[in-house]
Amino acid sequence: MFEAVQDLIGEHALLEQRLADPALHTDQAEARRLNKRYAELTPIVTTYRDWQSTGEDIETARELAAEDPEFAVEVKTLQQRNEELTDRLRLLLVPRDPSDDKDVILEIKAGEGGEESALFAGDLLRMYLRYAERVGWRTELLDANESDLGGYRDVSVAVKSRGQVEPGAGVWARLKYEGGVHRVQRVPATESQGRIHTSAAGVLVMPEAEDVEVEINPNDLRIDVYRSSGPGGQSVNTTDSAVRITHLPTGIVVSCQNEKSQLQNKEQALRILRARLLAAAQEEADREASDARRSQVRTVDRSERIRTYNFPENRISDHRVGFKAYNLDQVLDGELDPVIQACVDADSAAKLAAAQ
Repeated sequence: MFEAVQDLIGEHALLEQRLADPALHTDQAEARRLNKRYAELTPIVTTYRDWQSTGEDIETARELAAEDPEFAVEVKTLQQRNEELTDRLRLLLVPRDPSDDKDVILEIKAGEGGEESALFAGDLLRMYLRYAERVGWRTELLDANESDLGGYRDVSVAVKSRGQVEPGAGVWARLKYEGGVHRVQRVPATESQGRIHTSAAGVLVMPEAEDVEVEINPNDLRIDVYRSSGPGGQSVNTTDSAVRITHLPTGIVVSCQNEKSQLQNKEQALRILRARLLAAAQEEADREASDARRSQVRTVDRSERIRTYNFPENRISDHRVGFKAYNLDQVLDGELDPVIQACVDADSAAKLAAAQ
């Protein structure tokens, strides 16, 4: 069992030697790459050694139990520990999403339902901002198109981890399950007769691309500038500061008007464009992959209507994994971890099943 770990142990030892060489650190990019790989392999090597050691302890305890029955209890304890280490090691060996370390750009767009949908988009934005605050992430509003009643027709926000993150523990590793159509059932603020309405908002989550990952040819871009719209303020509605970028080869269009200067809006729009191009490239790679590989990359379906927020019952339901809870008020206040963890657990279980 776990024969493949031997090669990883060898790679881990080699990386340890290279990282101890002072000459390596003259190339900071290579040093970061090797450090990242070393950090990925360390939990596998440590868990494998613990698993081996526990197996040896079981054999020793069995021999002693043959002479002293009291050691039989220790055998059972060690066997349980060995089973836990086996499950952990299997999960560690499953190919993981290479984007799990990345920060994300999150877009929320109002859908069917007019002003009510825009208000719900605002509720979702607040939920994600509060969740980011709870787990210690940083957020940056990139662009926002507000509605008349204070909601959002569309809004884009960058979500970033603080400092060094553990392998596979970046923002994408948690928020990637949020992409899809979110449905709300409640009495809208615009409803005078107290009737429950159903509307929806769409959430798009993309790993933020670095410049080296997505190369954009300036000749492929059409850049238009125009006057900002929305709530008033200094420089708003008075100068052509808003920017619309069209990526001609793909037809992707990104607009930004949140900043006061045209240059700042252009930079924000390019960040969003890079993330969309990276997401499109990954989608294409997934489509071309085999069914087995696709099941490892994306086991939790991100199709339409992934979740329902029912206000009268204070209920939240995730339709992909069957999660249901009656604490919607707390979830909207940022207590999103149990909902996300249900998706993570389902994803992990599906990956383990596919790997066996």
